[in-house]
Amino acid sequence: MERSGMGRREFLRAGAAAGVAAGAAAGLAAEPPAPEGPKAVRLGVIGVGGRGSYLLGVALKAGVEVPAVCDINPGAVARGVGIVEKARGTRPEGYQNGPKDYQRMLRRDDLDAVLVTTPMQLHAEMAIDALRAGKHALSEVAAAMTLEECWGIVRAAEETGKVYMLAENCCYWYHCLMILNMVQKGLFGELTYAECGYVHDCRSLLFQGDGSLTWRGEMARDCCGNVYPTHSLGPVAQWLGINRGDRMVSLVAAGTRSAALNDYVARRFPEGHAARQVRFKLPDSSSTLIRTAKGALIDLRFDMCSARPHPTTTYYALQGVKASYDSRQQFIWLDGRTPGYRWEELSKYMKEFEHPLWTEHGAEAKATGHEGADYFPLREFLQAIRKGTPPPIDAADAAAWSCIIPLSAKSIAEGGAPQEIPDFTRGKWDSRKA
Repeated sequence: MERSGMGRREFLRAGAAAGVAAGAAAGLAAEPPAPEGPKAVRLGVIGVGGRGSYLLGVALKAGVEVPAVCDINPGAVARGVGIVEKARGTRPEGYQNGPKDYQRMLRRDDLDAVLVTTPMQLHAEMAIDALRAGKHALSEVAAAMTLEECWGIVRAAEETGKVYMLAENCCYWYHCLMILNMVQKGLFGELTYAECGYVHDCRSLLFQGDGSLTWRGEMARDCCGNVYPTHSLGPVAQWLGINRGDRMVSLVAAGTRSAALNDYVARRFPEGHAARQVRFKLPDSSSTLIRTAKGALIDLRFDMCSARPHPTTTYYALQGVKASYDSRQQFIWLDGRTPGYRWEELSKYMKEFEHPLWTEHGAEAKATGHEGADYFPLREFLQAIRKGTPPPIDAADAAAWSCIIPLSAKSIAEGGAPQEIPDFTRGKWDSRKA
């Protein structure tokens, strides 16, 4: 995930200052001992590569116990075991005997929950298996790749009663939670339109050093829609009250040809190389228009193949009848409060509308990556387990946000034909509480 287009350095420093590199170092620093008593959640980690081992460090700082870690790479398992051993003085068991060995780990009776940080195509299967094994599940994004997987997550959460949460950290960026607070306080009035996008040149991440495809490359080969929607859609869905007062009902999508990716392959790999034989389905850029039950419109862009300088952005805009916001410059306009008819910097309202989560936990959050946003998904997941309360991003949310992947692909394949978005709340979207 890339940094948000925050726009103003002063706003970043005052709000969500810590960067990814600093957060990673803090996440793997010496950890406090796990607290004693029944509230120490026992967490297993499936996938301890770069992202997984970093989040393992964040979890240890949150006070969990880690009896087991799993990865198909023995080196990654050894690293994960070492992180826990250094932090706790106890050695977790490692599972590394092939792609299904995580199922053996799930049979342990000393695990309350699992964190799934594997390649995206595996998230749904592993989370469903965890729920069915009686474990709570926190999954990295996206939740699923197909409609069947989306419904599988919903059914598993319903039927087991276990906590499922999607670890969408963009929802916890300082400015995203601040806008949510302003929306909930009525400053935007009725909401009519939102714009969001994930625009990140990932072409170099599609290939291993030898030119074989990574999991991202396999998605670019096999999929023609928005394959990474939740970073951009998640905050917007929360602002609009999706599944909690409104819901997404249909979409249409369109995509460009795959020009930039093919150009990259031609320049990187010599004549006769196997990478040149791959036929990629993924458009360089795609746009999806989503209509909600209450008449709002979401304009969702995805682009991970176009040539763009770094850093790239996940961006957001929101329009209500009384206010307008654009993250690309961190500008806001509030009817009746903004002097004159002009934009203001969002930072002007920081003190007044800082979200309570950041007010209460900002100091701890700033020690983690993605400008502090990596702290909150794990915290909220553990709180839901300990208190027996619904998680803020539950199975229905995860399914609704992730179903954009197959539905946008189907719309593009059918020439922009509208696609119905299922109601994963089973009719409860207008009565569920935020």
